[in-house]
Amino acid sequence: MEWANPEWLWALVIIPFIIGIYLYRHFSKKHPALTFSSVSYFEGLDGNWRSHIHWVNKLLFVGGLTFLILALARPQNKLTTIERNAEGIDIVMVLDMSSSMKAEDLKPNRFEAAREVAKQFVDKRISDRIGLVTFAMKSFTVCPPTLDYRLLKQLVDEVSMGVIEDGTAIGMGIATAINRLKDSEATSKVIILLTDGQNNAGEIDPVTAADLAVTYGIKIYTIGAGTRGTAPYPVQDPIFGRRYQNIQVNIDEEMLTSVAELTGGKYYRATNTEQLESIYDEIDVLERSKVEELIYTDYEDKYPNYLALALSLMVIGFLSDKVWLRGFTEK
Repeated sequence: MEWANPEWLWALVIIPFIIGIYLYRHFSKKHPALTFSSVSYFEGLDGNWRSHIHWVNKLLFVGGLTFLILALARPQNKLTTIERNAEGIDIVMVLDMSSSMKAEDLKPNRFEAAREVAKQFVDKRISDRIGLVTFAMKSFTVCPPTLDYRLLKQLVDEVSMGVIEDGTAIGMGIATAINRLKDSEATSKVIILLTDGQNNAGEIDPVTAADLAVTYGIKIYTIGAGTRGTAPYPVQDPIFGRRYQNIQVNIDEEMLTSVAELTGGKYYRATNTEQLESIYDEIDVLERSKVEELIYTDYEDKYPNYLALALSLMVIGFLSDKVWLRGFTEK
């Protein structure tokens, strides 16, 4: 609630002074006009109850004056309507699910880190359709571009490694994503590809797939996930159980850079989870939908309610002073 004439609220400072004057007059020492040895004989007289509530009319007057001042300040309810017009972007996230994504140079491992950061990225979008493609030896569409972010994040949580035959078909992953975007009428079409290796499977070369993306006006951002050198990789030993061995990190950065630059995108290297988060944040800033906001504001006056209450209290106070409590007004 807002006030159209808030300067009238300063008048409320007189209310404590009025109350103080009433209290002073009520409690100030009075000199009796007549002296009685006992007043017990007067307790049963008719109308004696009025002497105990003679202050009511003053309370009603103070309350009426308070609400009158509030009415003059014109309280209003502010009703705001926001109309958003957005030019959406269609985005497909392409996620590597090959066995090397179990390496734990990103925490808790590359695959889990990629899933969590992808969900965080989805949470920051407003009006963009986002889909998910996964690949290993083959590629599959987990979710076509959708505005149902809750469903998308649920499907991201449900994808698991080992379902697809092991391998790294990067070109096929890009081609599947292109197939989901090629007929889109969005103002911008984007693929975000995350992998930790080299293309070693599939019928389509990644650079050839990138050429196809250019034909359809699709931009590709590529992310190489993995530290430099070696990374700890969990293995299950039949004798000693779970243990770790260091594996060589081999990311084809030259190919990923070519794919990104060919389509007008950019290549990133994430050597830890924090870097991966910052990369998605940067892509989020680079690929933002143009949102136009029209704000409509309407005001609903509430002063008639305050004014009616003020007048009611004052009228009741006047009647009580002149009719019901007549003769008990303090002098």
